[in-house]
Amino acid sequence: MEEKMPTQIFSEIGDLESVIIHSPGNEVENMTPDNAERALYSDILNLCVARAEYNQFKGVLEKVTQTLEVKDLLARVLKNEKVKQGLVEKVCKYEGAESVCEHLFSLDGNALASALIEGVPKHKNTLSNFLNKERFALKPLHNFFFTRDAAITVYDSVFVGAMASPVRLRESIIMESIFDFHPLFSTKTINAMSGDTYNATISIEGGDVLVARDDVLICGIGSRTTSQGVDFLLQHLKKKNEKQHILVQELPMTPESFIHLDMVFTLLDRDICMIYEPIIMKMNKYQTVHIYAEGGRVQYIREVKNLPEALQKLGMDLEPVLCGGSDDQWLQEREQWHSGANFFAVGPGKIIGYARNVHTIKALEKAGFDVIRAKDVLKGRIDLNGHNRYVVTIEGSELPRGGGGARCMTMPVSRKELY
Repeated sequence: MEEKMPTQIFSEIGDLESVIIHSPGNEVENMTPDNAERALYSDILNLCVARAEYNQFKGVLEKVTQTLEVKDLLARVLKNEKVKQGLVEKVCKYEGAESVCEHLFSLDGNALASALIEGVPKHKNTLSNFLNKERFALKPLHNFFFTRDAAITVYDSVFVGAMASPVRLRESIIMESIFDFHPLFSTKTINAMSGDTYNATISIEGGDVLVARDDVLICGIGSRTTSQGVDFLLQHLKKKNEKQHILVQELPMTPESFIHLDMVFTLLDRDICMIYEPIIMKMNKYQTVHIYAEGGRVQYIREVKNLPEALQKLGMDLEPVLCGGSDDQWLQEREQWHSGANFFAVGPGKIIGYARNVHTIKALEKAGFDVIRAKDVLKGRIDLNGHNRYVVTIEGSELPRGGGGARCMTMPVSRKELY
C-alpha cells in the first residue's frame, strides 16, 4: 500500500516537499493565431523552444524537491474503470463532445490522459464535420502548464479552481479527480462548482491565492477571481480556523499581465517580498481590504493602505523589492509584462524566476540574493546547498509569452512549516 502524501501549505516560502507540474506538449503546438485569443493567449508559442526552457525549470525543481507530472498522475487515476467512465462522461457532457465518448472509453490510461490534455481531432465523417472549420472535437488544454490555477492547496485542504474562462474548466475537473482518487493523496477536495454551494458568480484561481501564514491569506480579485470567490474561501476557513485574516488586493481588469495577484506581488523570504509598485504601493483606485474572522464569525472588513503595511501590522515586516528594479515606470511596466514579479520560492529566500527581467534580478542581487543560472545548477557547477539566499534564473524567451512565470507553473502540495 502506497504511503499517503500530506497536503500541507502553511506558507509561500517553507521548504518545498512536493509540487505538481505539467510539461508543455502537443496541446501548445495545437494553437493557431485564430484560436490564440480564445485560448487566453496574446500570441502562439513555439513548442520546441518552450519545452527546452521548461525542461530547464523542471530540472532545477527536481534538484530540490519531489516533482509530480499531471499526465502521470492522471494516467494512474484512469486505471480505475469507474473513475475513467465518470471523468469521460463529465468532460464530454460539459463540452458537448459526446461524439468522441466511445473513442475515449476505448483508450488505455496513458493514451486517455494524453487525449484529455492534448485534445481529440474532429473526425470528418459527415458533411457537417467536413465543413466545420473547428479542428478539434475535444479542444486542447493550451494553458495547463500553468498548474497553479486549477487546484489550490490552502493549509491542509485542496480547493478546486472555479475557472473564470470555460476553456480552462477541464483542468479543474482533471485536478479534482487526481486529488480525489489517486492513491498518493488522502485529502478530499472543496469545489465551489458542485453541490448546494454552487453560485455562477464564484470564480477563483490559484494565481490569486497566496498563503502568507497559517492564519493569513492574501487574495487578488480582478479578471480571474471574483469577490464571491474570496467569500467562498472565507466561508470554509472561518468555520475551520479559530482566527483567519484575509487581505484582498483589487487588480486592474486589463491588460492581461495583471490577471492574477502573483503577477504583481509574491513572497520571497521571511522578510522580503516582490512587488509591482504602481499597483501595490502607489495611490490608485484599486482597494486593499482586510477581513478578519474569529470564532466562526467575521469580526470586521475594512480598507487598508497597502499589502506591506497590512502585513506589518500582522507581524510580518516585509521589505519590498521592486519589479523592474527602480522608480522608472517604463522599466517596471516592461518587466512586469514578462512576469517580472512572478517568483516561486522553493524555500525561505530560495527562489526561481526569469533571467530576462534583468533589472528585477539586479534588484534582488542588491537585496542579498546570489544570482545563479539554471544551466550552472543542472551541469553541476553550482550546489544550491551552499547558498543561503539565491535566485535561480531560467531562460525565458518563449514561456513568458504564455502569460506566466515560475509561480504560475507550479502547484505545491506540501511544504515544511516555518519555524
